[in-house]
Amino acid sequence: MKVVIKELGNDSKNIKDVQDFLFAQIKKEFGYGYVPEWHEDIIKLDEYYVNPLRNNFFVAYLEQTGEIIATIGIRSYDKDFPEFRHLYSNETTSSIWRLFVDGKYRRCGLASKMFSIAENFANKSKYQNIYLHTHKTLDGALEFWTKMGFVVVLDANDELETVHMDKEIHELDICIQPADFMHAVKL
Repeated sequence: MKVVIKELGNDSKNIKDVQDFLFAQIKKEFGYGYVPEWHEDIIKLDEYYVNPLRNNFFVAYLEQTGEIIATIGIRSYDKDFPEFRHLYSNETTSSIWRLFVDGKYRRCGLASKMFSIAENFANKSKYQNIYLHTHKTLDGALEFWTKMGFVVVLDANDELETVHMDKEIHELDICIQPADFMHAVKL
């Protein structure tokens, strides 16, 4: 199986396909659909990820069929959690959003590859750290993010079992050429 990972562009059909994939994954993982206060970035993918220079959204497709099988978004930190005002700013902190891998394609390194591409983008965009939140109820999520180098900065102990995490970006020993953002991965 070959997978191609591309940056999401401003093509309305591609954006609609990604939105459909994201909402299907949210339904599978969380059991609910669109919630306006939680999913505005999905409805406005172009405003949150495509148009801003320091933001991006990556999509993994099966090369043979074009089926979307994974996504990840990275953008400037834009939350206003009081407990983090002293830690994060939109100039120095990026944030990970919408890492989903279709269940049929998990456990083969695709999530790690998606995160690696997003982290490289954050490094190239001169961010110093990466923030994310996840939920203890998501199978394997804490273990995955810890493996990627994240540390827990706050366990919210809320009904959603939210955990806030971050990671300092260290200078990566890579040479990225513009064409490198299209990846073909054999899984």
